[in-house]
Amino acid sequence: MLWVKAFHIVFVASWFAGLFYLPRIFVNLAMVPPGSDAERERLLLMARKLLRFTTLLAVPALVLGGVLWLHYGIGRGPGNGWMHAKLAVVLLVLAYHHACAAQLRRLRDGTSVRGHVWYRWFNELPVLLLVAAVVLVVVKPF
Repeated sequence: MLWVKAFHIVFVASWFAGLFYLPRIFVNLAMVPPGSDAERERLLLMARKLLRFTTLLAVPALVLGGVLWLHYGIGRGPGNGWMHAKLAVVLLVLAYHHACAAQLRRLRDGTSVRGHVWYRWFNELPVLLLVAAVVLVVVKPF
């Protein structure tokens, strides 16, 4: 079980690293001056590759988390309300990941109406989600 837990943590940390950096690329894309096509294309390429890589990292993180929960029984049984809250956080992280993909499509298509300040705030959400998940798993407040 400890190997599964260790690799779950590694993949979750890697997944979040991508979710921390991808919106930062969005900030830079929102600041590209008109006519700077080469810079825009370079940032779009970086964002596409990072989204693909981040998605690939999410899969083993989710699978290993499921193995810990379903096979090893972590968070199951009475007195494990923290796990329900953590699963809600995981759903929010998945929604955020999906929102990143949608924002990238809008930036690529030129249909985004968001400015760099909005993307800076958007970039803070995964930090809050990670803090919530870690507190729920370590402290187990309920």
